[in-house]
Amino acid sequence: MICILAWHLAATHHVNLGIVTFQNVPSPPDVLEAALALLHSKKMLAHLTASMSRVFSGFLAAAGVGITLGLISGRSRFAEDVLLPPLEMLRPIPAVAWIPLAILMFPSSELSMIFITFTGALFPILLNTIHGVESVEARLIASARSLGSGRLAIFTEVILPGAAPNIFTGLSIGMGTAWFCLVTAEMIAGQYGLGYYTWSSYTIQNYAAIVVGMILIGLLGMVSSLLIKKLGHLLMPWHVAKRNKS
Repeated sequence: MICILAWHLAATHHVNLGIVTFQNVPSPPDVLEAALALLHSKKMLAHLTASMSRVFSGFLAAAGVGITLGLISGRSRFAEDVLLPPLEMLRPIPAVAWIPLAILMFPSSELSMIFITFTGALFPILLNTIHGVESVEARLIASARSLGSGRLAIFTEVILPGAAPNIFTGLSIGMGTAWFCLVTAEMIAGQYGLGYYTWSSYTIQNYAAIVVGMILIGLLGMVSSLLIKKLGHLLMPWHVAKRNKS
């Protein structure tokens, strides 16, 4: 409430601090009015479904690729030496830099947008999976082998459960990054989506709608990450119990 009040006072009084100015920043009532207008708009559902389908499509693809490559790289030094150098070179490239190449690579703008969210979510999932596999204690693997466990049993009963907390951490970060890349993805083309709505609001100088789009993306990103965290708790009861004891 204090932050909202400070925002309201700064926006209504057009505060100018030199480095930061609120002369063109919309006030909370303006943002609320724009939110109600969007809520009653026929395009509201179309914006939501378009963005969610793009984000979740890219995220699920990134989860499949990232976890698979992470498990392989974490267990094989050869695979890590082959895969990580090019991936580490690609990781610092921002999502906006992929736009021209994505347009050239994919026949439709929809696939291009999904690819942008995919690249954003991939690396947190991949790196956290590798770290999770490598952090499994070697003595646990040795103990399983001494008890006669084969490779498959060691993988499913020792390595995967041990790496699961890191994997779900990567999934949660990857989901947030996918939403972060949404505006970049929807700059490519399209008529619907929260990122498109936010960017088009800027082009027509509807500043209150920009804040509405930002808030919606933030809320959906937060809820999506919380759902992944909840799923992790359901699938890893041993990890939750261990954390509660500590």
